[in-house]
Amino acid sequence: MSTEKDKMIQGEMYDPSDELLMKERTNARDVIHQFNHSVSREERTALLKSLFGKTGNSIHIEPTLRVDYGYNIHVGENFFANFNTVILDVCPVRIGDNAMLGNGVSIVTPEHPLDAKGRNSGYEFGRPITIGDNCWIGTGATIVGGVTLGNNVVVAAGAVVTKSFPDNVLLAGVPARVVKEIDQHP
Repeated sequence: MSTEKDKMIQGEMYDPSDELLMKERTNARDVIHQFNHSVSREERTALLKSLFGKTGNSIHIEPTLRVDYGYNIHVGENFFANFNTVILDVCPVRIGDNAMLGNGVSIVTPEHPLDAKGRNSGYEFGRPITIGDNCWIGTGATIVGGVTLGNNVVVAAGAVVTKSFPDNVLLAGVPARVVKEIDQHP
């Protein structure tokens, strides 16, 4: 029988008031509180490496950061996120190498049922997010659950990405759409 945590990570309906999940969210908030109040880059890096599921050697995130659990966040080498980043990770969030997030980016995997009875039940579900290598997510952009972005994707400031896109494109708008293909020079 699956635990509520198993259901959550697999994208099934789960009960977020489960005792283990509440304990893990509290732990993540404690670590993030330390992170957000530290002036030491080395200490912040160590805290991220202890909380995230995977990081490269080089990771830099400016405070403030908000997460649900942390352990479902997997970032590659040379990851950078500017101030006020939100990564809600009820499902896995996988971000490739050399990714940059502008100020105020939100990456959110949780979702709620469309019908009122389902929403009022307190249960929720999530969908994973995957972002490829060499991606740049502009200031104030939002990426919602179920999205996969290919390599070398640029998301314009303020865009809301609600579906998946291939490599080498510039996305903009609400909802985001391809506004330009990006040439990759060797």
